[in-house]
Amino acid sequence: MKKILLVDDHPLLREGLGRLISAEPGISVCGAAGSVQEALSLVESAKPDLVITDLTLPGRNGLELIKDMAVIHPSLPVIVLSMHDEVIYAERALRAGARGYVMKNAPPERLIEAIHMVLGGGVYASPTITSHLLQSLSSGKGQAKPSFPMERLTDREMEVFELIGTAKSNHDIASRLGISPRTVDAHRAHIREKLGLGDCNELTRHAIRWIEVGMLGK
Repeated sequence: MKKILLVDDHPLLREGLGRLISAEPGISVCGAAGSVQEALSLVESAKPDLVITDLTLPGRNGLELIKDMAVIHPSLPVIVLSMHDEVIYAERALRAGARGYVMKNAPPERLIEAIHMVLGGGVYASPTITSHLLQSLSSGKGQAKPSFPMERLTDREMEVFELIGTAKSNHDIASRLGISPRTVDAHRAHIREKLGLGDCNELTRHAIRWIEVGMLGK
């Protein structure tokens, strides 16, 4: 029996996932966490064979959890289950150390397929993201330039951008990410430059729209 740890800050979703997974022969849920810190603690005590995590978590996000797991428990595979657009986030998650990426609006059997594939030693990605990754490498030399403006942002810049979109102040962003307000200002400037935005007001409007569209689309 393979054991799975669920990491998501929504209890009802964790409960639903638990029922879905436990109904599948050969796998069971050994625990559920709502934050990165709680997840790392449960990994030590529950000894899961696989971790399924969301990207949006309170405090440190799912990408940070994946990076921590890659260092602390390199043999423990992680699948991301997220509402975030896979074209923007799947490559980031896989680069951080995840072994699979599944959208939350995908059919339930897609997640079960990913679980079995990753437990069997494989890597799971949808046809959409597989095609996207292959296309980005089609030149055969180095990494292709990002096709979409959002892909030009680093993982940290994406965190800052999304927090701007939830109306967080510089002080709030700095406190949440454990960085200085001056560093937040630097990230804001880099984001504006990469996205071709004129000023802070335009950045804020763009970030809020990004969040709204993401929520409505999922």
